[in-house]
Amino acid sequence: MSATSNSTWSRRSLLRAAAGMAAAGSLAACGGNTGRGGGSGSGKNLVQYFHAYGEAGTEQAIKRYAAAYRGARVSTQWITSADFESKLFATLLTKNAPDVFEFHPQIQMVRSGQVADLTDLVAPVKDDFNPADIASHTVDGKTYGVRMIDDPQFFFYRKSMLDKAGVRVPETLDELIEAAARLTTGKVKGLFLGNDLHAVINPMIWSAGADTLDAKNEIAYHTDGVVDGLKKMRSVFTSGDLLLDAPTDYWDPSALNQGLCAIQFCGMWAMPQFQKALGDDWGVFPFPKVTAAGKPSVYNGGWSMFVNAKGENVDAAKEYVKWLWIEQKKYQEDWATSYGFHIPPRTSIAASASKLKTGTPAEGVRLFNEFGHFDNIGWTQAMITALEDVFADCVRKDGSPEAALDKADKAVGRELKKLFG
Repeated sequence: MSATSNSTWSRRSLLRAAAGMAAAGSLAACGGNTGRGGGSGSGKNLVQYFHAYGEAGTEQAIKRYAAAYRGARVSTQWITSADFESKLFATLLTKNAPDVFEFHPQIQMVRSGQVADLTDLVAPVKDDFNPADIASHTVDGKTYGVRMIDDPQFFFYRKSMLDKAGVRVPETLDELIEAAARLTTGKVKGLFLGNDLHAVINPMIWSAGADTLDAKNEIAYHTDGVVDGLKKMRSVFTSGDLLLDAPTDYWDPSALNQGLCAIQFCGMWAMPQFQKALGDDWGVFPFPKVTAAGKPSVYNGGWSMFVNAKGENVDAAKEYVKWLWIEQKKYQEDWATSYGFHIPPRTSIAASASKLKTGTPAEGVRLFNEFGHFDNIGWTQAMITALEDVFADCVRKDGSPEAALDKADKAVGRELKKLFG
């Protein structure tokens, strides 16, 4: 499900909240109504926080699942747009903190003791989870958080537009840039990468044959291939073939659906909307390889459920998470495939998800399995910001890629030293 369907905030803006948890103390008075009470269970009262998904029916589904639980009375705070991260991290510092909340794996939450160790919940079914989802939630051999959905992101394109222009599906970044030029006609731009370009930073790095960090948690993005990729991204940014300042960002399918562009970066969650608007006139392809040494890549976003380790009901909260996100496979498949399309992180559920077995959704699953990359729990918001600054310096502006990467190395190096010594 798109993290951003009702506003202009981005998934990356959410991650900034993790780095600012300490500063959120001044917002402690913002806790407000916690929504405690309600629900149809017995025993303790639990509160869960969700951001407001854009897909119709999501709020009703989460509340329906909670109402079916008999181990506790579970209330849901459905928090709209940009209020989510500020309310979540401010309230986590108060006595009104939620017992359960969704977010993304972030090592700071582990180091600060904010999230509970869920290894005992996951261990019995660990082999049924995508191994990369386990790895992205694991620190020092312990698993923090249970993945709810995997959200791969691709390029979506209008088949008819490519056919008319005589353009084949790009297999390299050079071919994508050439395709954008040939597909730009009148008011239609060839390519949309999102308004701030941030969504394609990691895919570009992976497709250049590099990574953010290596297995030793050392810098792995500062390579000749990435430098080459940054130069190519600068060329497309200045070409006039890139849709800029679109009414909605990359997470929303409107740019492609409304004919503002021929190719758009977006997420699997939007596939039902593409189907409804375009019929069969659309397809997907991964971020193409940047250099001969690189290969295509697919970024996997998604959301996970965490237990507040500093709450008063840790054990009860863990039991609820176990019930819903470990035991209730029917609800897990419903959540993944009935409100937008997502890949269930449980391999047994993914194997039986009929809506993902044919057509372009099946192609999306194939690309995810072949080229997917997952979040590194050690890649912090400060590091994310450092690479966003690289794009600002040498893609949006005409700065030196080497100089921008040198600057990023210093910022990332400081973070690595704090985290890993």
